[in-house]
Amino acid sequence: MKYQGSPTFRHDQVGKVGVLLTNLGTPDAPTPAALRRYLAEFLSDPRVVEVPKLLWKVILHGVILRIRPARSAAAYKTVWTEQGSPLLFHTQAQTDGIRERLKAEYGDDVVVEFGMRYGNPSISSGIETLMQQGVRKLVVLPLYPQYSGSTSASTFDAIAHDFTKRRWLPDFRFISHYHDDPGYIQAVADKIKAHWAAHGRADLLVFSYHGVPKRYLTKGDPYHCECYKTTRLVAEALELEPHQYKTTFQSRFGREEWLQPYTDETMKALPGEGIKAIQVVCPGFSSDCLETIEEIAEENHEYFMEAGGERFEYIPCLNSDPQHLDALTEILKQNLVNWQAGDSAKSAQTLEHAKQLGAKL
Repeated sequence: MKYQGSPTFRHDQVGKVGVLLTNLGTPDAPTPAALRRYLAEFLSDPRVVEVPKLLWKVILHGVILRIRPARSAAAYKTVWTEQGSPLLFHTQAQTDGIRERLKAEYGDDVVVEFGMRYGNPSISSGIETLMQQGVRKLVVLPLYPQYSGSTSASTFDAIAHDFTKRRWLPDFRFISHYHDDPGYIQAVADKIKAHWAAHGRADLLVFSYHGVPKRYLTKGDPYHCECYKTTRLVAEALELEPHQYKTTFQSRFGREEWLQPYTDETMKALPGEGIKAIQVVCPGFSSDCLETIEEIAEENHEYFMEAGGERFEYIPCLNSDPQHLDALTEILKQNLVNWQAGDSAKSAQTLEHAKQLGAKL
């Protein structure tokens, strides 16, 4: 195997601390061809689809990738902007904001980049950019508040795979979740409060999280529990009674049972239960994306109204709200404790020692 080196390395290079933010990813364009590439990578991940590899390969390439790309492309077209995919430009804005905050604290000793688990820019490209800047210590923050094997663990897999190709590995810290972080909880609660101040309250506040197959839960994945804990903590911050809020799960795929209650079925049932006005928040998503803008704010909005609902309001994700970036920065700072960048004086000394040993500079 050929290992990646560091072509920009110098013996007097001051080692830096790197921060890599990651998210799920997005296709390069809202076209069937781009969606086919993206979905092939996404749905080939064994962390995402736990089905025997050979069987799934036949299903994926023989059926799904022949049908789904065109449908998904049509959906992405409804949310695409001049800046591109919402998930991409929100993640870029989050990266810029966190970089600015950490620079104010640490100067140029800490550098920040982002990478996507699927699509571009990739996790490997983000790591490479950091390494080329002299990073020797790396902390990774996947922007998934709640841990799941299909998201956080899959991100770790991608990083580990990248590391297998590198000759020089950085010291490494990985933040697997932050579902109950006080700053994050308060940011979600304050976002809801701000919406209430502008629009008033509804009959019910619905917390909608991305779903996973129920068997992931029965096999030990903590995602379900962490989603409910997030809901409980936000509800406590809002001083809500149990009948004033509800947790649901969206985006199920295939025929097997997923985590329940399902968001879409809940939307269709609520008006019949006398709930005519609702507000929906998605605290499992750090950024607005297809699943929040198209699936919740449009598709599930229609389900609710067609079933007899009278008022539906979607409360946007935290995105690059200052309070959100402050919370994420604080999480990172907690994981940067005792991690200093290299010393320039020591680096100069290292250079002299290297010269004495005949190193080529």
